[in-house]
Amino acid sequence: MRLNEGVRRWIWEQRWTELRDLQERAIEPILSANKDVILSAATASGKTEAAFFPICTHVLGEPASGVRVLAVSPLKALINDQYRRLTDLCDRLGLAVHRWHGDVSQDKKRRLLADPSGVLIITPESLEALFVVHGSHIPRLFGSLSFVVVDELHAFIGSERGRQLQSLLHRVERAIRRRVPRVALSATLGDMELAAEYLRTAGGTSVERIVSQQGGAELKLQVRGYRTKEPDPEALDAAEDAHAIAEHIFKTLRGSTNLIFANRRSDVEQFADLLARRCEQERLPVEFFAHHGSLAKELRENAEARLRDETRPANVVCTSTLEMGIDIGQVQSVAQIGAPVSVSSLRQRLGRSGRKGGPAVLRMYVREPEVTERTPPQDMIRAELVQAIAMVNLLVRDRWCEPPAVGALHLSTLIQQVLSLIAERGGASAVSAHQTLCETGPFTGIPRSTFATLLRVMGSHDLVVQSSDGTLLHGRVGERIVGHFSFFTAFHTPEEWRLVSGSKTLGTLPIDYPVLEGMFLIFAGKRWRITGIDEERKVLDLVQAKGGKVPSWSGVGGLVHDRVRQEMLAVYQSVEVPIYLDTRARDLLEEGRTNFVRLGLYERALLECAGDTVLFAWVGDRVMNTLVAQLVARRLEAVRDGVAITIPGARPERIREELRAMADAGPADAVALARTVRNKYAEKYDGFLGEELLALDYSRRSMDVEGAFRTAVRLARGM
Repeated sequence: MRLNEGVRRWIWEQRWTELRDLQERAIEPILSANKDVILSAATASGKTEAAFFPICTHVLGEPASGVRVLAVSPLKALINDQYRRLTDLCDRLGLAVHRWHGDVSQDKKRRLLADPSGVLIITPESLEALFVVHGSHIPRLFGSLSFVVVDELHAFIGSERGRQLQSLLHRVERAIRRRVPRVALSATLGDMELAAEYLRTAGGTSVERIVSQQGGAELKLQVRGYRTKEPDPEALDAAEDAHAIAEHIFKTLRGSTNLIFANRRSDVEQFADLLARRCEQERLPVEFFAHHGSLAKELRENAEARLRDETRPANVVCTSTLEMGIDIGQVQSVAQIGAPVSVSSLRQRLGRSGRKGGPAVLRMYVREPEVTERTPPQDMIRAELVQAIAMVNLLVRDRWCEPPAVGALHLSTLIQQVLSLIAERGGASAVSAHQTLCETGPFTGIPRSTFATLLRVMGSHDLVVQSSDGTLLHGRVGERIVGHFSFFTAFHTPEEWRLVSGSKTLGTLPIDYPVLEGMFLIFAGKRWRITGIDEERKVLDLVQAKGGKVPSWSGVGGLVHDRVRQEMLAVYQSVEVPIYLDTRARDLLEEGRTNFVRLGLYERALLECAGDTVLFAWVGDRVMNTLVAQLVARRLEAVRDGVAITIPGARPERIREELRAMADAGPADAVALARTVRNKYAEKYDGFLGEELLALDYSRRSMDVEGAFRTAVRLARGM
């Protein structure tokens, strides 16, 4: 074995009798230190060790000062977890391990800058801060860098944050004037070709891909159905169906350790509160806790510690914050409230169970509305339940998950990177900025002409100014933006209020509605009353109370893929009843299929409903966005409405004519169509782009004109 003796001794001390398939296959390509490598395997398959056994061996064989390994991770909690795991290994080898994020003390950061060494685990935002605040230190800090490790690769691909990370890694290599091998870890990759191209822009074909040959655990699955009544917006207590779900979770999971995923933070709070109150009603210790990004660090870490404590049961209701590879010990099962947001997310969440060789256990709870005379057809066909079934089919039967989203220009993030580059260098020419960020960097889709337009609009907003010798500098507004801590994130961070009880901070909450003293709310799985409001400091003082109402957070996020909707259509057209459905879920599926047939959706796409037309295209959200924009451009008030598009006040005959015209006209001009969309602001710096650049960016990010054209042709032929 070519691994370092200290690494081999550590493996022996763990009483491992052999390395796993992925760990064996990763040794040679990583040890060569001359290529980029992607390691893809199921959760808990030892990916971290697969990467760091050969990395540590190489680093120990070529001693040098400075940071030797730069490891980038998407979450603070993941960094803390990786820090614990790597410290256990690296301490034996004499390698220092450092972490750098917002919760790490300034004193520790100063010591690292003064004497850089070993392994540095960092978030993209903190790496951005290093460039902005300590740009002159970058060459010395990373001068001896041997490897870059990207953890949870799938979490970055296709997002603004992912493009930011690509840019930062490229800028590291530009600063030290050499290429550094990159090793990426991921449990969920829908398309290895796209993932490789993301890891090394314009060099994906040379990236070695190692996919574990070891299969996942046996799956035990149940999908439970619930009928919901129209909610009372004034009611303080949860709806009857929420109580029923909480009761089943309480009776089934209490006394063991489990993860309960919800798609919205408001659902996390609601179910954590319901379950904690059930414990109190039974006079039992509280075993249910909340975990999401708005909670204070202490509360999140307490929940994680309870999961790792094998002496006490713990159930954590969470969002995607616990979806990725944080070490949370032995989890008996996973619950999912609502249909998953994506197949990739379902795969990640399912991978948290069955980590010790036993079966993976998943219970899914799906709510469908009671059908009344006012129920629209898209709700009659039980679309959420069918979406859940479709995603299970794609994951388990087809072993498919969504490919990374590519094609967006990420102009908002390009603005950020221009400002960051100027901060790093103290100024930059337009030519060198374009060369660094676009010609050799990740913004390869941006020609010089578009970049010049971007600089002009940045200048018009006083983000940048140009000196007499042509050097780009920060303008007045640019200085203010770069000087604020929020600059380091590529994504939008709304202004939030801090929630305080006594001297303890509970977390933060985005509030865009009036708040009054005496109001009740539910937060961190507990009930509170507002006793004080500090407008200037954005602080709410709270005391525990008996009443409470779940605060409102923004939506689920993510775009449904074309293949998911196509699989949903196949489920409607099938007579097979999945064995994992409970009795109510079977009844709901039967109702959905019966209504699908009764409405004639097996042979037509257009329905007339109360003077409106409802269009069922069975395509993904990007194509639906484009169809809606095309219909609106034709003076129709089209809106996306669940799995369908509703066109108020229009007859089906009019929509048939418009679809035929769209099919005859060929694919739309994407940018011209995007100009007709009213609200295109989605990313952090979109407000600075100007109409032309914003339309260009929106067309690449949110539209699919070719897919919309094919859909219009298909629908026109079928009518």
